[in-house]
Amino acid sequence: MKASKLVLGLDIGGTKISSGMVRDGKIIERKESRTPASLPQEEILEAISSQIASYTSSGFKSIGIGIPGLVDPGEGIVYNLANIPSFQKVNLKAYLEKKFNVPVAINNDANCFALGEYKFGPAQQHRHVIAITLGTGIGTGIIANGHLYTGRLCGAGEWGAVPYLDQTFEDYCSSKFFKREYKLSAKKLSVKAEQGDQKALDIFEAYGSHLGQLIYRLLLAYAPEAIVIGGSIRKAYPFFRNGLQKTIHQFPYKPISGNLNIYVSQLEDSAILGAISLVEENQFLVSSENPVDESTSLA
Repeated sequence: MKASKLVLGLDIGGTKISSGMVRDGKIIERKESRTPASLPQEEILEAISSQIASYTSSGFKSIGIGIPGLVDPGEGIVYNLANIPSFQKVNLKAYLEKKFNVPVAINNDANCFALGEYKFGPAQQHRHVIAITLGTGIGTGIIANGHLYTGRLCGAGEWGAVPYLDQTFEDYCSSKFFKREYKLSAKKLSVKAEQGDQKALDIFEAYGSHLGQLIYRLLLAYAPEAIVIGGSIRKAYPFFRNGLQKTIHQFPYKPISGNLNIYVSQLEDSAILGAISLVEENQFLVSSENPVDESTSLA
């Protein structure tokens, strides 16, 4: 990205739209609004456009967007957004480029988180990085050989849906674990853990073991040099670190696990920073992606 070039980044979620004007890797203006997720497609597009339009006087030269769903990064078509029902096949890139007359790059939000951490966090010193967001659900972004690996329609890295024990990894590695098993949020449990509550400490130990099982499989699949942990649950890392490390210690290939770097994200807006990086990264992604076969079912 060229020096002093203004880029607008958006992180569109099921509950809120976060955005930031970025210059030289620093957010100089940030805004947030509610996502009208239950409304028709046209009204959601208007909400996105309205937030972008509030920055037009700043003179941004391009727009990067992270969104929680399947995305064709070449065409900029968004598919199958579970938390935004009316967004099932939307040519968001064409719509916004026509409206604002600047280049638009779109990708999955977990990929944007990974790219933001890789470009602006300590993981930038590595070539192979896995970034995991831990919150209401879990998301995984993959950096391979210094670039995003997204797979077809940015669908790679959906480890939350992988079967684990009696359910999936998302059921054991997201906030669902704490609410289902203990009827408390991770935030409330972390307060108890800080006070030395043994039950809370044991719960986080068990959580760390489950997350360690996920990372164990990520090591087998990708052999990364670094893991970045983000999302709201990352703040409780001191309480689940021990359970996680015990599980990773069981990994059979010590040259991989023994040299693994684990970082806890210190960036507040990784997804926005990753979204603005899409503008240059998209050239690599588009050249690596096969055209979408419209006859393929995306249901």
